[in-house]
Amino acid sequence: MRVLMPVPDRDFDVTEVAVPWRLLTDAGHEVVLATERAGTRPACDPRLLTGVLFGRLGAAPEARQCYEELTRSAEFAATAGWSELDPEEYDGLLLPGGHAPGMRQYLGSAALRRQVGGFWALGRPVGAICHGVLVLARTTDPATGRSLLADRRTTCLPRYMERSAYLATAWRLGRYYRTYPAYVEDEVRAALDAPGRQFARGPRTLSARGTATDDSPAFVVEDGTYLSARWPGDAYLFARRFLALLEAAPH
Repeated sequence: MRVLMPVPDRDFDVTEVAVPWRLLTDAGHEVVLATERAGTRPACDPRLLTGVLFGRLGAAPEARQCYEELTRSAEFAATAGWSELDPEEYDGLLLPGGHAPGMRQYLGSAALRRQVGGFWALGRPVGAICHGVLVLARTTDPATGRSLLADRRTTCLPRYMERSAYLATAWRLGRYYRTYPAYVEDEVRAALDAPGRQFARGPRTLSARGTATDDSPAFVVEDGTYLSARWPGDAYLFARRFLALLEAAPH
C-alpha cells in the first residue's frame, strides 16, 4: 500500500517523519514524501540531530538512525509536489509535525490543505502528530465550512509542553519553540465543536518517551479512521497504530 507523507522543505521533526517511515517500510508499504515542489530534497530541523540546547532536547539515537536511513533511500529525493498530487493514488495520509520556522511553509499552505481535504473525503486512514494536527484543524469541509476536525476526538501538542519548552530555551533560542503566537492546543480546540469532550491532552509528561520496545509512556487518540498523537515521544505507538488502521482498511 502507498502512504503519502507531506513535509516542508526544511525543519520537520526527525522522529515524527523517520520513525513512521521506518515502521511502514519495514512492513512492506511504500511511503511517498511530498514537498511543495516535486523533486525537492527535504531536510529535518538540524538542531534535533545535535541537541537543541547543550546537546539535550534532540531526537533519540534510534530516531536519528532511522533518519539517516531515510536520507539514503530513493524516495527521499524523489518527492512528489503538493499541487500535483492525486489523493486517489494513496491508501493512507500521515501529517508529521515540527516546530522550527521552516514548518510554516507546510502548516500554512492552502494548496496542501486542498489536497488533504480531498484525501479526507475518501474516508481512508489519516494520521497526524504534534503540529501536523494543525493542517487538519485549518482545513475546512467545503460542504459545511467547518474544520475537518469539528466533530472528531483528537489530541495534539499540549499547551503545557509547548510552553515549557519555550520558557526553558527562550533566553538562548528566542521563539524557536513558538511556531505561531497561538499555542497549537488552543488553535486545535477552537476548531472543535465541543473541545471539553473532544480534546484529549493525555497523561502529563515532559521527558518520558515511547521507544521501539516500550509504548507505556506514549499516548494516541483514535477516532474511526483518524489517528492523532502529541509529540515525538508518541511516534512509535503512533506508527504502529497507523499501520494497524492501514492494514485493516478496505482496499
